[in-house]
Amino acid sequence: MIDALKSPPASPVLGATVLAVTSGKGGVGKTFTSANLAAALAKRGHNVLVLDADLGLANLDVVLNLHPKVTLHDVFTGRASIDEAIVKSSGGFSVLLAGSGMVEYSRLTPEVREEFMHVLRGLVPRYDVVILDTGAGISDVVLFAISLASEVLVVATPEPTSLTDAYAAIKVLATQQKRQHVRMIINQTARPGDGRAITTQLQQVLDRFMPAGNGRSVRLIHVGDVPSDPAVREAVMRRQLLMTSMPGCSAALAVAELARKLDESIISPQQEGAPRNTPAS
Repeated sequence: MIDALKSPPASPVLGATVLAVTSGKGGVGKTFTSANLAAALAKRGHNVLVLDADLGLANLDVVLNLHPKVTLHDVFTGRASIDEAIVKSSGGFSVLLAGSGMVEYSRLTPEVREEFMHVLRGLVPRYDVVILDTGAGISDVVLFAISLASEVLVVATPEPTSLTDAYAAIKVLATQQKRQHVRMIINQTARPGDGRAITTQLQQVLDRFMPAGNGRSVRLIHVGDVPSDPAVREAVMRRQLLMTSMPGCSAALAVAELARKLDESIISPQQEGAPRNTPAS
């Protein structure tokens, strides 16, 4: 594994709060969360950009019903500038989309690594928040993207396979990147309190099987839940943002609450120059 993945660096330059939204497995609503969280943060007055960091298997364009003529691939190859690749979404935030099916980006080559960091350095000073919508799993490309973020949001569902893969991803982040805390968003919950209970169970497993050097394992912070809601499937099928198409539904209200918590605990304190607050789960 590349040495640079072993510890999370600070943001490449001063500017935006960089959030990596990731998951242990696909199909848990990671990109849905990234896009709608961005819309909710934009509604709170922040200048937000979502960067599609799922290099090679990008689908943010599908979720947002965008048809870009210029992508991150064009920026990497020098055929276009960052400004030419950035588009505005209907949710009031900016987007930098990656090309889908780009086999050359399935591995973290030195060229991909350098171009990715160059792009991020150019973006961070312009925004309040940059959300990296990473791929699922623990490939070197995914881990590198996560390593560039100051905060990690792991999206999981109550499904056993999702939780097993989330545990595996968190374990890698704790051991290789020395993450001291990871924030959890539990999607598709059936009952209030399910997500907090799931986060507590995962914490107990981590405490038991992978204590840190100081005797404490990585700390999981439960940010909140997004309940199962038929409006989500409807919005996804229509390629619409839930926050703009059905802002009063239960899932949209839950995403708005996630945005509020992240804003108050991470984003606004950083912009004000205050120390970061890591609230109790």
